[in-house]
Amino acid sequence: MIETFELPDVGEGVAEGELVRWLVEVGNEVEEDQPLAEVETDKALVDLPSPYAGTVVERHVAEGEMVPVGTTLVSIEVGGEGEDDVADVAGTADDGDADADATSDGRVFAPPRTRRLARELGVDIGRVAGSGPSGRVTDADVRAAADAPDAPTPRSLDPESTTVLRKRDGTTDRDDVGEHRESNDAVERAAKAAVEGAEAAGQLGGTEPRDRTLAAPATRRLADELGVDLDAVPTDESRDGVAFVTPGIVREYAERRREATTEAEAESTAEPPATSDDDIAREPSPVVGPQPGDRIPYRGVRRSIGEQMEQSKYTAPHVTHTDEVDVTRLVETKADLEPYAAEEGVDLTYLPFVMRAVTRALAAFPQVNAELDAAEEVIVCHDDYHLGVATATDAGLMVPVVEDVDEKGLLELAAETADKAHRARDRSISREEMQGSTFTITNVGVIGGEYATPIVNYPEVAILALGRIAERPRVVDGEVVPRYTLPLSLSVDHRVVDGAVAARFTNRVMELLSAPARLLVD
Repeated sequence: MIETFELPDVGEGVAEGELVRWLVEVGNEVEEDQPLAEVETDKALVDLPSPYAGTVVERHVAEGEMVPVGTTLVSIEVGGEGEDDVADVAGTADDGDADADATSDGRVFAPPRTRRLARELGVDIGRVAGSGPSGRVTDADVRAAADAPDAPTPRSLDPESTTVLRKRDGTTDRDDVGEHRESNDAVERAAKAAVEGAEAAGQLGGTEPRDRTLAAPATRRLADELGVDLDAVPTDESRDGVAFVTPGIVREYAERRREATTEAEAESTAEPPATSDDDIAREPSPVVGPQPGDRIPYRGVRRSIGEQMEQSKYTAPHVTHTDEVDVTRLVETKADLEPYAAEEGVDLTYLPFVMRAVTRALAAFPQVNAELDAAEEVIVCHDDYHLGVATATDAGLMVPVVEDVDEKGLLELAAETADKAHRARDRSISREEMQGSTFTITNVGVIGGEYATPIVNYPEVAILALGRIAERPRVVDGEVVPRYTLPLSLSVDHRVVDGAVAARFTNRVMELLSAPARLLVD
């Protein structure tokens, strides 16, 4: 039988999405939960998992097309086990289970990770009540069902049913030997043998191939372009117990493969190498970003960012207060603590110090950690300290949120902030992890800036921009001496925060940063 799959409601308030890339071709066999396409909404870039196992018979939407929720995307011929699975879910719905997270045609909406968790815990996902947007089943829903007193005994798991993220074109791994690779079979065999030998010897950091690997859509595209099998890429990172790889890890692995195959090619020819290994020219990194003459569609995440900025700028009257703080002692303190942080596997930056200083200042000036409820005509001062950290990505500025900053130490803040910023850049961060902030910090100094007039992350009422820490002339005891200083720019919603309050808040942050020992005492 032929089943169709429509664009689901992939997030609260999302009405349409751009089909960025098809991950399957007509005629491909697909498994249940296997990603069919990448869709970008105004919230995020997401994979659409197949609700069926079967054969793709038609794709109804072209890449780059904007499609409303409910539009038919693909038709799949379902048969055998896949048809039985659909029937089972539909039967569950027909039995009157009002809590089942299924649509009127019996389908369950849940991301691949959640479906995989359900299989691992022996939970029938068709009988799980979904608490997510539009009834989507979440990991928490599955775990709650597994912990329920009347939960069935976990069934035996079929290892073959596990969702596998693999190369989308269905081809086997190929050897990337560079642009000028020799084409004769002898060289190819030698290069392949060299790579396999290097992997076996650990020179590529290789491990036994996995049956599951998680990666963001951009990472999978990169792996396809480089001819890398994600399941063979070594990684120490994981998400929910499943191996996870990033673009940097994939590039490093591909580069090592390229070097190994290049050496093998050189050895396979009778000619002596013209250069040493250190002299081998590396391929230039691809140019990232728009090119002169490009016409860039204004939609998806970029449009969402623009609309958010427009709403903030035209709703909240902005005023920006600037100052500069002597952070020489902070620079020294950070240097002293770096070896201890390194022992814990943490790359210590200045940001966690600033986050702790900001949190202390917010506690002293609660009107800066607030929002204006215009409908109720009340200013709501928050008692939570959830800091957004503005992060530049290839899709624009994204703001992952570090919650309960007041309850976390420096190293914990450093590790969590770095992890969330990293996942924001590779687009693997969830939408929920970018919501709920009460105050935002943005760092313009990372690209050399000093002062800025940042736009408030509405409905918050304030945002702090950090400039570049550098040695600058300061007058100390009547003498001009070099000191490390940090420029600060605080933009506030002038309806809620007066200029005097903004200045006092900034002064408190400066006091704490100039004497960082205070930040180490809870």
